[in-house]
Amino acid sequence: MLAGGLKPDGGGEVPILNVSYKPQTISPKFKGSVRALLHEKVRDAYTHPQFITDVMKPLQIESIIDQDVQNLSGGELQRVALTLCLGKPADVYLIDEPSAYLDSEQRLMAARVIKRYILHAKKTAFVVEHDFIMATYLADSVIVFDGVPSKRTLANTPQGLLAGMNRFLSLLEITFRRDPNNFRPRINKLNSIKDTEQKKSGNYFFLED
Repeated sequence: MLAGGLKPDGGGEVPILNVSYKPQTISPKFKGSVRALLHEKVRDAYTHPQFITDVMKPLQIESIIDQDVQNLSGGELQRVALTLCLGKPADVYLIDEPSAYLDSEQRLMAARVIKRYILHAKKTAFVVEHDFIMATYLADSVIVFDGVPSKRTLANTPQGLLAGMNRFLSLLEITFRRDPNNFRPRINKLNSIKDTEQKKSGNYFFLED
């Protein structure tokens, strides 16, 4: 509704906001290079030194900037779409599944880029994301829902990320450990020694240092 794609069921009014929207499905229709697309859509942003440093370099746009848009892979299209979304001046940024087609390293980098850009610009972002790890990189606080799936639910008050994730994972009876090689979260095997130890201590999840 904020993006203008749907109307309220009750016939109410949606606030008119300056919105930048990255849809879930990306269909490359532009005939030309990535550079030409950026020049047409976000001319001021893509040549600005701060935007280049904060967005384009981390998303590795310069490596594909002279490629034809219609020849890009899914992951490359996703990175370009994120650049276009963040490059548009807006009050609210609507970003739907930014992790799609990205590998694990690119997902974490995309999460950092989105969060840093939104915080520095002092804007608002609504991000729809199903990748658990990427969501934890994006979130400041969480709302945990209790109840019976498809029957009833209760939304709890917002709480800190670590406390909220611990509560959420305790409901699922899942614990995460830190991988000793890359320090990324990994799911413990159910009823393993590590899983049992963490459940006893109430430590289902952890944050990066």
